[in-house]
Amino acid sequence: MGKLNNKPTLTVVKPGPLSLIQDFGRFGVAHLGLTQGGPVDDYSYSWANYLLGNAVNLAALEVTLGQCALKIDFDCEMALCGGDLQAKLDGMLLGNWSTFQAFKGQVLSFGLPKNGLRAYLAIKGGFDVPSTLHSCSTVTREQIGGLDQDGEPCKQGQQIGFSKHRITRPFKALSVTFRYKPDYNLPVNLRVIEGYQSNLFSEPAKETLYNTQYNVDQNSNRMGYRLNGEPVDSPDISLLSEGIALGAIQIPRDGQPIVLLNDRQTIGGYPKIGCVARIDLPRLAQAKPGHPISFSRGDRLGLQDVWCQWAQFFGY
Repeated sequence: MGKLNNKPTLTVVKPGPLSLIQDFGRFGVAHLGLTQGGPVDDYSYSWANYLLGNAVNLAALEVTLGQCALKIDFDCEMALCGGDLQAKLDGMLLGNWSTFQAFKGQVLSFGLPKNGLRAYLAIKGGFDVPSTLHSCSTVTREQIGGLDQDGEPCKQGQQIGFSKHRITRPFKALSVTFRYKPDYNLPVNLRVIEGYQSNLFSEPAKETLYNTQYNVDQNSNRMGYRLNGEPVDSPDISLLSEGIALGAIQIPRDGQPIVLLNDRQTIGGYPKIGCVARIDLPRLAQAKPGHPISFSRGDRLGLQDVWCQWAQFFGY
């Protein structure tokens, strides 16, 4: 008789619309046509790991739009950050942006989003999932990463492994102070660092971008956020496709901006007016369809300095 598998796990009872295993992302593979993946709200992902004392790159679960349920198969300590998806443990509401303990037989469930769009669930020591090209991040379009390394979201009945860890007694939850908790229901302003192709756009076109309130289009996802509003006059020229940075703002012929995110294509040829500051992208990733979005010119050096402070804090 074979040995019993006593590895600690969570079991997916209800996967929800889109629940994805993510670590910080897959880098150094763009020349293969593979994108970075990783958490679209890396701020919340990083806090969830930080509260548990985890390394920054450990695997967590990104739950989009809630309606997900997980059965606890082994006692564990976890943290929940990001959007308020009305998470409950055995029917009792959990505090967001905080650590908590869960015990064998309990059920962790997520409702519909109340504030934001995506929640990040981390576990002490990280989820133990297979890696492909140095990352477990799930990219559905590329069919890479995830629990079965096929790019599929979590499915009913799947088990998510983790390392056994000590449950502390008495337990005192750690929480993020209110000062650092975003309110995802507020309008979002994205600060723009203009790139070299901004010279292709007329000044009136740029003023349109900076003076228009846009709204998140229904056709937005982890590849990019499409925005609706007054069209930006896009230059009528043909460009060679080139590598695309995280946060790049493409202006296609219809003039409706597209802000590219983690699962973006690696190259593209639409004119790019600039790039959204890295530190602003997590707020965009939590915006629901119809959410108001505006743009403003950003101070590159100041934004880089703020980003570096957060990167050092989390240990990027």
